[in-house]
Amino acid sequence: MAQSNPTEPRRVEFQLKDGALSALEFGDPSRPVDILFAHANGFNAQTYRTVLAPLAERFRILAVDQRGHGFSTLPADPKGRKSWRDLQADLAALIDQLPASPLILSGHSMGGAASIMAAAIRPDRVKALVLFDPVVMSLPISLQALLPGASPGLYMKTPIATRALARRDVFPDREAIIAAYRGRGAFKSWPDEILRDYVTGGVRDRADGQVELACAPAWEASNFSAMANNIWSLAGRVRAPMTIFRAEHGSTCRIGDGRLFLRGNPGSTTTTVDGASHFLPMERPELVREALTKAALKV
Repeated sequence: MAQSNPTEPRRVEFQLKDGALSALEFGDPSRPVDILFAHANGFNAQTYRTVLAPLAERFRILAVDQRGHGFSTLPADPKGRKSWRDLQADLAALIDQLPASPLILSGHSMGGAASIMAAAIRPDRVKALVLFDPVVMSLPISLQALLPGASPGLYMKTPIATRALARRDVFPDREAIIAAYRGRGAFKSWPDEILRDYVTGGVRDRADGQVELACAPAWEASNFSAMANNIWSLAGRVRAPMTIFRAEHGSTCRIGDGRLFLRGNPGSTTTTVDGASHFLPMERPELVREALTKAALKV
């Protein structure tokens, strides 16, 4: 009997209080989860398949579709949303459903920030964090976002949010999306296989025969504008060591030399990846795998 490829992921679901959290599971399902990985805003778990799959022979990995993305069915209402506490709560709820052994939280961009936030409220369950250009605004801007008068509407007017709102989300078919994105904008440095995985994991069929992005433009924009995350304070509550990789160009991780952000957390490090953009997992997959392997094998 032919055996399935051990590096190919399986689609699994976890029931949370308000819907289903979908994930891709890599590796032996009989062992405890070693790594929980969260994607960037607008992306999905499938996007990172080729990055994570080679680790499946040694580790069990869950790559989640965060709320409003991919195959997850959790409600995603952007109206009045001020922070990523919903994403934080989703990860914490998933951790609560997993066997009690400590695991590694990892993520890219928004997923990295959500991982920090989840580790702050489940510190006893987290062995380490390995983060790839997590979204952390500078301390002054982070504090400004917490002021009583701060409004998501203010940040919704930023260029990145307005571009997300204007994003086309309906296409004739999946190949049309690939043709529209290949070599352009955020996808400029992506290998074609990763772009195809992004489309596979982030597109839904419509009744009219067309396809649409699973992450609605309004939800993507709300993630860019919901900045009252208090992440500097939450990072101070994380006890597990953090390994942070920052992009040399266009980084979203504005923590200076990292000493204040990583205060009281011995063993944490920050590294700027020469030549990398914010999409460094797509550009340097071997770096991602090496860092996750090192963290997973560390006693």
